[in-house]
Amino acid sequence: MTGLVHAEGVVVAAQQARLAARQVAALPTGVKNAVLGTLAGLIESERDAIVAATEADVAAARSDGYPEAKVRRLALSVAAVSQMAEGVRQVASLPDPVGAVVSSARVPSGLEVRRERTPIGVVCMIYEARPGVTVDAFALCFKAGNACVLKGGKEAARANALLGGLVRRALDAHGCPAHAAVILPALSRQDLMTLLGRSESIDLVIPRGGHEMIRFITEHTRIPTLAHAHGVCHIYVDQRADLDAAVPICLTAKASAPSACNAVECVLVHRAAAERFLPALAEGCRAAGVQLRADAAALPLCAGAVAASPEDFGREFLDLILAVAVVDDLDAAVGHIHTHGSGHTDAILTRDAAAAERFTSLVRSSCVLVNASTRFNDGFQLGLGAEIGISTSRLHAYGPMGLEELTVSRFVVHGRGQTR
Repeated sequence: MTGLVHAEGVVVAAQQARLAARQVAALPTGVKNAVLGTLAGLIESERDAIVAATEADVAAARSDGYPEAKVRRLALSVAAVSQMAEGVRQVASLPDPVGAVVSSARVPSGLEVRRERTPIGVVCMIYEARPGVTVDAFALCFKAGNACVLKGGKEAARANALLGGLVRRALDAHGCPAHAAVILPALSRQDLMTLLGRSESIDLVIPRGGHEMIRFITEHTRIPTLAHAHGVCHIYVDQRADLDAAVPICLTAKASAPSACNAVECVLVHRAAAERFLPALAEGCRAAGVQLRADAAALPLCAGAVAASPEDFGREFLDLILAVAVVDDLDAAVGHIHTHGSGHTDAILTRDAAAAERFTSLVRSSCVLVNASTRFNDGFQLGLGAEIGISTSRLHAYGPMGLEELTVSRFVVHGRGQTR
């Protein structure tokens, strides 16, 4: 679907996805895997065109004055395109969740009660930047037996259109319904509200982007919504941390991808470790071009840092900026995370097993790590093949959403003439 789509077209698109979903739900696993294999091959063969499209989107976004953090999210390198194809193949290699039996039992009436996984139906994904979401969302939704409606941002229009075209070619190659993936262009605010009102056609809305966009969507739809919100991620450096390992973990958790939602935004340091750890962290940050914003206790130990303001704690910088604070103990670190975190990703660095256990039991984020970077909260890294996003809603899915999270369980009951 190309060009402008207005309210009537949005309604038709949602209806077409609903019809396609009934067919996709019944597709054999082999057919779904074949489509994904074809898509992976198309991504590789069109690699240069994909990179060129993202470069054009990046140039246009800079010209239009988009924030640099969003501009960086538009780019796809040759390596990123290769990983995209590999992610699609990994999704194809994973077990098909559709029809998987969750539990079975015979109840007192003699009924055989089985719970099994079934597709959600039509998943509507609304996202900003990150054109790779177009492929990841389709691959996961399709393998899980769903149709999808994908509405990317206008800032990634060229790349989204190209990737959407590859998805359509892969579906056509295997005789699958074309509207298993409906790729919508940029919509006006009013037309977006029309889409959000299609509860008869759409089963789930997943917004992925900035805070304002997510708030608008959740306030203007009655369709169930799983928010993939901002990531205010923390690393707590305990008094018994391996400080030589802690420096590169903290540094790369920020500098490797500062605009990623799983990048660390604040490092908390036990007071007993601060004098040894913070000067080394500050030196590494200077070399990597990361600005430290330090609280009063950390500032004298961080050469080149600037004094943090209260607003720097609980802030998603999406840039080469890192807040740092000294805390008295683990409980103080947990309290800071409860006050300022977003429930996305938090980590503890320690050689104390009891401290690690206490931290993971008290911090209820979607992913809690021990002695590892926050950057590992990622569907590909956690073995899901890809992710449709990282849910920060504590509903049926919390954390990276892979195949299983794109299904729900239902009851299938077999009887022998029982009445009630």
